This record gives sequence, C-alpha cells and structure tokens, in this order.
Amino acid sequence: MSGFNRFTISPFLIESLQQQNIQKPMDIQERLIPAILNGRDVIGQSQTGSGKTLAFLLPLLTRIEPEKEHTQAVITAPTRELAEQIYQEIRKLLENPGQPGITVKRVTGGIDRRRTIENLQNQPHIIVATPGRLRDLAANQLIDVHQVRMLVVDEADQMLDMGFIEEIDPVAGLMPENLQMLVFSATFPEKLQPFLQKYMTNPRHVHVKPSEATPAKIEHIFIPLKHRDRTELTIRLAANLRPYFAIVFTTTKEEADVLFEEMMAAGLNADVLHGGLQPRQRKQVMRKVKALDIQYLVATDLAARGMDIRGVSHVINHSLPKELEYYIHRVGRSARAGETGEAYTFVEKEEFSDVRKLQEKGISLQFNEFKNESLIPIDLPWRNHKASGERSSSTEKSLKTKKVKPGYKKKARQEREKQQRRVQKLSKKKKK
Repeated sequence: MSGFNRFTISPFLIESLQQQNIQKPMDIQERLIPAILNGRDVIGQSQTGSGKTLAFLLPLLTRIEPEKEHTQAVITAPTRELAEQIYQEIRKLLENPGQPGITVKRVTGGIDRRRTIENLQNQPHIIVATPGRLRDLAANQLIDVHQVRMLVVDEADQMLDMGFIEEIDPVAGLMPENLQMLVFSATFPEKLQPFLQKYMTNPRHVHVKPSEATPAKIEHIFIPLKHRDRTELTIRLAANLRPYFAIVFTTTKEEADVLFEEMMAAGLNADVLHGGLQPRQRKQVMRKVKALDIQYLVATDLAARGMDIRGVSHVINHSLPKELEYYIHRVGRSARAGETGEAYTFVEKEEFSDVRKLQEKGISLQFNEFKNESLIPIDLPWRNHKASGERSSSTEKSLKTKKVKPGYKKKARQEREKQQRRVQKLSKKKKK
C-alpha cells in the first residue's frame, strides 16, 4: 500500500485528499498519524508549511463518532485568521458526499457573540476556537466540553507568548481525565512545560527538522541602515522591487500603522494587518490578500505564524524581530510550494551579531548597500573575524585605531526621535 492508504483513516478522507491532489504523506504526518489514531498524546514540533494541520485533522476526523451527538474534539488556535484557516481545511475534507455526517463549527472573537450562541444550539462534533471566546462560552455553559475526547493546541509557543495558555487551562480542566491532547508548535519554551505535564501522559514527541533553516529558494539580503531613516528606506526599497506581492514586517502595531500611512502617501497599493484592528477590518484585509487586490501587506508577526498566504514573492523586514526565531517564520511566507522568494532586512551595526547568528543557523545570506535606488553587493561585516567569532589581533588593532564617524550618535538619536514623532502624530490623528 502507498500514500495515505496505509493508514487506517476513513475512506472518505482518502477520497478528499485525492480530489485535492494530495498523494503522499509528509514526514510529520507519517510519524504522528498512527500515534493519534491509537489515542496517544502527541507533541508535534515543526516549522510552518510542514503539513502538521493534516497530521492532526486526518486522525481526528477518523476518530469522531458521528452517531454521538455531542462535542468530541476542540481545536484551538491563537488568531482568528489561523482558526478560520483550520476550519476551512476541515470543511474541504468534509465536502466529500461519503462523509458520515460529521459537523464542525468555529467559535472566534471575530463573530458576533449572540450569533455564535444561536449557532451552537445543536452542539457540533468539532469546535475550532480562539482561546478567549472558548473560555467565555465554556465558563457560561454555552458549550459542553465535559465529553470532549481530543484537544488540539496549535502554535503553542505563540499561545504562551500571547497569554492564551491561561485561557485554555481552565477549559482543559473541565474535560475528561482520559483526554487526548495534541500539541503543535515550532518551539517548546521551558515555560510551556508545566501546562504539558499537567495534561499529557507519556506523549509521542516528534521533532521534524527542516533540511534547510528556511526554504532553499529564498535569497536573504541584509541592508545596513547606517543611521538613515528606516521607514523612508523601506518605502523606497518596496517601490523599487516592484513585487508580485510583498509582506512588509514590523515589530509593533504602532510601527505598522505609521509605515502603512506613509506607504499609502507614497502612492503604493498597501494595507495593514495586526492584532489592534477590529475583527471586521481584519476580515476585509484578508479578503484583499486572497484576491490579490493589494501589492503590499504591512504586518506584525501575527501574519508570520501558521497562516497560509499564497503568492508572496518578497518579504521585507522593516526591522529584525525581537525573537530571532520569528525571522524564519517571516521569510517562510515566501518561496512556498516550490516557488522562489526574496527577503530583505534592514539592520543597524548593533544588530550584525544577530545576523551572524542567523548565518550560523545555516541561512546563506549576503549584505547589499542600497544607494541611488540600486542594490550593490558588499562584503559581510565580519569577513575578517575568526570562525569562532573572535576578532583577530590585526582586526582589533584596526578597530581601535579607526576613527568614529563624527556625529553618528546624534544621527541615531535623531532617527529614533523622528520615528517617535511619527507614532505620536498618528495617535493624535486617530483620537480626533
């Protein structure tokens, strides 16, 4: 037997996969589907795009007993967009006319609460939810989780970062003692361990390490800012690249708003996506993205984890993320499904050590100067350093004798103050 046929998953799922032209299981699917079918707790550690969604959906749907009219599985995701994406994946699998009557509903903060409650009059077999709304409805007994057999926690490290584990914990406490928990994440921080140990019994832990730190067909280019205006250079580069579709990442939602406003003022066809937007706005933005009605999406790391945004030819990092691991998630939005991609990142001299850490992770990168609307390859800043990262004595000497460019600290301070004024100006504008 070959493909998915060797797993004891429901025949209608095999047909649904064939209709979607999905023939061969990916590594994480091969290694986790049998364990989940056997009722084991599992921990799946892998990067976005590794196939983890089907790794839990296929056995989960197989284990649903449609004749039992109560909720048997809950799937949680940190954002409405990711929850919607998982919900749509389930619907695609259930479109097959041979499916035995399995029902699924989504419970997220982006849907009117009253309408959600009305929609839950008949409890579905599967609920896909964001943590806050799930806790709200469970605490008010508007959904019954006492007979849930399977709980999926997707993007667990992001759940932890956003404080959502505290929302999931009391809901998991209402579920049966023999609950099967399936946890998926790119990383598993130490602070996540108490939650895992509380609910999981001898889990099967599978870590799928990518052969490349990022997709092999991405070109990684780092551009020294040299204390120039970060936002101005980002806009100039974005216009110069003329991408098919680009995501421009910022570290904060305030930076995203400022950059978006200035990109629009520069005549670029852009929109913005971050956690500070109202649910309706976020849905409208995602519709534009899917329809390719915009050329640039300014986003925070909300868009870097788990979400499948197609057609991204370029990624531009207005700044490095605070956690370097997020660099990999950001650039992974590009070069999907065998396509090529380009990633451009602006860095100050103080961030060169972080860039080198990325190189040590196996990322093949280059530095370019951006001058007169052209990108000019330059040597890596640490080219004269030893492999261990220590400077040679001759390099130390040259650094000691090298004169500091006059006024560079002043220029750096002015650039920071200019960015702060932009944020303040935008805040005042919103209050009016």
